Amino acid sequence: MSATTKGVTPYYYVPAPSRHPVMTAIGLFFVILGAGQWVNGHGWGAYSLLFGLLWTVFVLRQWFGEAAGEAEAGMLSDRVDVSHRWSMAWFIFSEVMFFAAFFGALYWARTQSVPSLGSLENAVLWPDFKGVWPSSVAGATASPAGIVEPFQTMGPWPLPTINTGLLLTSGITLTIAHHALIANQRAKAIGWMWITVLLGVLFLFCQGYEYAHAYSELNLKLSSGVYGSTFFMLTGFHGFHVFVGTVMLLVMTIRLMKGHFTPERHFGFEGAAWYWHFVDVVWLGLYFIVYWM
Repeated sequence: MSATTKGVTPYYYVPAPSRHPVMTAIGLFFVILGAGQWVNGHGWGAYSLLFGLLWTVFVLRQWFGEAAGEAEAGMLSDRVDVSHRWSMAWFIFSEVMFFAAFFGALYWARTQSVPSLGSLENAVLWPDFKGVWPSSVAGATASPAGIVEPFQTMGPWPLPTINTGLLLTSGITLTIAHHALIANQRAKAIGWMWITVLLGVLFLFCQGYEYAHAYSELNLKLSSGVYGSTFFMLTGFHGFHVFVGTVMLLVMTIRLMKGHFTPERHFGFEGAAWYWHFVDVVWLGLYFIVYWM
């Protein structure tokens, strides 16, 4: 820790050099190495992936625990609070651009690439190909060379609609918990936070069931052409963000139970709430663009 007068909040607290960033990088190295080898048929990649995940979780537990301890010790002034808010805002903006790239890829494939493959210019190469999006015409695969196995598209009923209700409800319960914390009603805030966490877990369970249904009954896979790749990339990355957000909310709930946060200072809670509302908004875009259109 940086030198500071005991019991006095420093002007701007700067932590001492830490081992945690490089330790996290080591864990992520094994995650990427293992994932890359596993998907390419090397069985040992699964063990590398698991080791990397466990290592990363262990390091992050220590890192975030120290950060929470600094906050509870009164080390973070209003200036640091402003920095945290700007940092979280820019992080969420980067996530917006991340999903914008995938939505952009879906838009381009649907409105430009696939219709172009079915145009008169390519009629000599693929005379029987109809350049239509699979969700628009039953049986279409958007594969001019016919190398994609037939599959069915995923509609909005019932699981995607149920998941929409779960996420929208979780946004409401989280807001209730936030207002309860501001009103210094800690028990009420904890109760509503547990409900929010439960809704996040239910969403993940439903999405897992949806994926199993897609693979086993619809023959819809990541390899199902441009439709399958965009579907699973968008919904899969969103599901990962829901998982991260659920973990964040769980940690905030446990901190509330330990007596952390006050009605005046609780940006850790607010940052997690910002992230969760962002996840909600992204899902609404997914729900209408991927499942309905």
